[in-house]
Amino acid sequence: MLDLFPSRAAGPFGRRLRRERGARIPVTVVTGFLGAGKTTLIRRFLQTPEGAGTAIIVNEFGAVGIDDALLRDSAEETVLLGNGCVCCITRTDLQVALRKLVFDRERGTVPPFARVVIETSGLADPAPILQTFSTDRALGGEFHIDVVLAVADAVNGETELDSAAEARKQIILADRIVISKSDLATLATIESLTRRVKALNPRAAIDIAVAGALDPNRMIEPAAGERGAFIAEAEHADGIASFVITQQQPISWPAFSRAMETLIALRGADLLRVKGILNVEDCHGPVVVQYVQHLAHPPVELENWLDADRNSRIVFITRGIAERDVKALFAAVATLAKPAK
Repeated sequence: MLDLFPSRAAGPFGRRLRRERGARIPVTVVTGFLGAGKTTLIRRFLQTPEGAGTAIIVNEFGAVGIDDALLRDSAEETVLLGNGCVCCITRTDLQVALRKLVFDRERGTVPPFARVVIETSGLADPAPILQTFSTDRALGGEFHIDVVLAVADAVNGETELDSAAEARKQIILADRIVISKSDLATLATIESLTRRVKALNPRAAIDIAVAGALDPNRMIEPAAGERGAFIAEAEHADGIASFVITQQQPISWPAFSRAMETLIALRGADLLRVKGILNVEDCHGPVVVQYVQHLAHPPVELENWLDADRNSRIVFITRGIAERDVKALFAAVATLAKPAK
């Protein structure tokens, strides 16, 4: 009998990994509207032991460099910081900056780094950054997005959410939300903003930072339960909706893959983010899947389930796509995929 897999550690999707990111360098993407306090949050993180050995990419799109105490000289392309950290400023291509960091690390011209934090422009849409790691397989082999963190300004946050679609999308696509400048706002204002961001993104954990101070682990490592804490549904003002599809029975990978291919072909531009943990037939551990618009991350099988819950659950963040239509598509493809009796 032909052995399909080269070793006991291998599965249908390659080597089983203890963690989703495997041996790749973890990446935290820090988004947030203009003046939300992203740089202050990162600067405080770099001062902690957990922040040691971090590479910072400041992803600016304007012609003027950032003038902040985080960067010692914004005229340089790469800036060495304290705590064994390196900062790279890019106003063009994020892929070029990531490749250069890897190249410089191998040459020994920058210190070794264990993680990357990407600070986006205040007007940036996070989706293209997520796409970068799907379109470039070489980068996908080196890096893994661990956390998408959105910073919301406690003082001006609600006004920005009312007026700026970019601010709303940053919150909607985040894994975690940090409310900043809480020391400058009233308790009532903070509570009001908390309710607002919960309505936009009920899935995300919400933390409160005081003068940029935050538990550094909240910057780099989701809690074990948060990856599976796909808990709520929401409708948003921009035609964006989030919903969760669950299934108790193990999933046929060919049927699931075909259904997603069809959905991407028909409505890929409106699939803002899809992330799930699947119980796939013939797999020992859970399979992590991620999609951003037309692009699919390679599926990753983990060695073990985190808890006793073996149900498949998939979070969809979409624009103008109804949950009932997605469920109907999956059901139809699963039925057609069954062999005729």
